[in-house]
Amino acid sequence: MIRVSIRNKLEKEINLFLEYLTVEMGLAYNTRESYGRDLRLFAGWIKKPLTEVDREDILAYMKMLRQHQYAPTSASRKLAALKAFFRFMTAEGFLEEDPSEVVEAGNRGVVLPKVMSLEEVKQLFAAPDLHQPEGFRDRTMLEVMYATGMRVSELLTLKRASVNLETRYVIAYGKGAKERLIPLGQIAVQFLRKYLTDVRPLFVKNGREDDSLFLTIRGTGMTRQRFWQIIKAYGVKAGIQKPLTPHILRHSFATHMLDNGADLRTVQELLGHADISSTQIYTHLTNNRLKTVFDKSHPRA
Repeated sequence: MIRVSIRNKLEKEINLFLEYLTVEMGLAYNTRESYGRDLRLFAGWIKKPLTEVDREDILAYMKMLRQHQYAPTSASRKLAALKAFFRFMTAEGFLEEDPSEVVEAGNRGVVLPKVMSLEEVKQLFAAPDLHQPEGFRDRTMLEVMYATGMRVSELLTLKRASVNLETRYVIAYGKGAKERLIPLGQIAVQFLRKYLTDVRPLFVKNGREDDSLFLTIRGTGMTRQRFWQIIKAYGVKAGIQKPLTPHILRHSFATHMLDNGADLRTVQELLGHADISSTQIYTHLTNNRLKTVFDKSHPRA
């Protein structure tokens, strides 16, 4: 069996999640204890802080469970606990991405990420009120995120100097403070130009100069939690049935790029993926879509 370390770096986060299960979700004591055991088993194995856990770690963990001859039902339950935990940590802003989102318990280890259709993107973007400063700011943020495929943390740490509207590029700082140039589309440039000239100055408070590109009504930089709330609210307003997160725009960016003929290496570079296997997940979506079109269109399908 696996030796679980007595002290691990995830204990504080696990306890926070277990408290949420009890107070907010009202789960029974035995259910909470089961979650706790499963999560502490992972924490004792991973020996990494929360922010460093990635998809490959979780896949390696699932492989290890199989090697230790855990029953498929037991492995599935442990993965379900991890998914609930990482979903909570992402929603609360402790993580910028959910590393368990595209992992399943089966042999393939991949489940397709959720994306928006082009029609849903249009519906979402039509939701903010452009006559209000906050609405125009929000629409600009959505435009930039969908135009670039940035991580939400990259979007929210942008500075005014990060954007060059003349050359139509933005400088993003990804994981490990790696810098990359990302081109901006025409529509995103139009919104950014008006935002910087007419709208952003309305958020600047006297005596407080914050160089963040996107400001709140307090004159400070936007937080992940607040941006999450904004997207959820606009999704409801737009009548979009699927739950929306900031990361779904990144998934949609990658999928729509590949749908329209972009090559995998270009999408990898734009997303800032170190390993192309992370980008290849999106080809499953495009392949499925091609098959659907074929099945519907070919007379002998």
